[in-house]
Amino acid sequence: MDRILITVMFCLTMAMGTLSHADIYKYVNENGVTIFTNIPDDNDAKKVISEGTSRTARNIRDSNYYNDIIYSKSDKYNLEPSLIKAVITAESNWRPTAVSTKGAIGLMQLMPSTASDMLVNNPYDPEENIEGGAKYLRYLLDIFNGDLTLALAAYNAGPERVRKFGNVPPIPETKQYVKRVLSMYEGKTRYGSASASYASSPETIYKVVYDNGTVLYTNTPQPKPAKF
Repeated sequence: MDRILITVMFCLTMAMGTLSHADIYKYVNENGVTIFTNIPDDNDAKKVISEGTSRTARNIRDSNYYNDIIYSKSDKYNLEPSLIKAVITAESNWRPTAVSTKGAIGLMQLMPSTASDMLVNNPYDPEENIEGGAKYLRYLLDIFNGDLTLALAAYNAGPERVRKFGNVPPIPETKQYVKRVLSMYEGKTRYGSASASYASSPETIYKVVYDNGTVLYTNTPQPKPAKF
């Protein structure tokens, strides 16, 4: 199975909160490694995200926009839509072009190895990303005998760490992640039944305008934020 290496230049990785879109190219290098980058240096590089044209490039952050995909994948993998939405909210806050400092990509923040294992060709594509994330969640639930807490811990920290400790690993980030996803998932009744639309993330979103004109939308209050 092909390996995937993410090569996303600094300007894209670190400024994702302020960029609304960017061209991203994909190519396979001489070692057979698949590379995603916004600065292609290979003549065979193919554009997978076109600036300002695709729904991925527009960086859409409304859960309703992806409802059809989410409900389709939830049926396919026997997951509740509200669980997938809770994971997306916790992972990327609905930013399909999000890239973490560890290299996790897209709405459900798939690591390159996970994307490859789940047969995801373009993790920046919302449908492929949700397909891979839902498939991986189903896999984790199956290997942990339907224990959602352990499955979520494994989604964040990896199944080997969960097996090692036999429980949620003593990692503050993982503990907080599991707590947050479960809180959103178990609170779905506030937004209707599991089959009803989740509407949007229950979090408050803030808008911050910096002195240089940069606009930041965030779920973490900043100094003097403008609340939406």
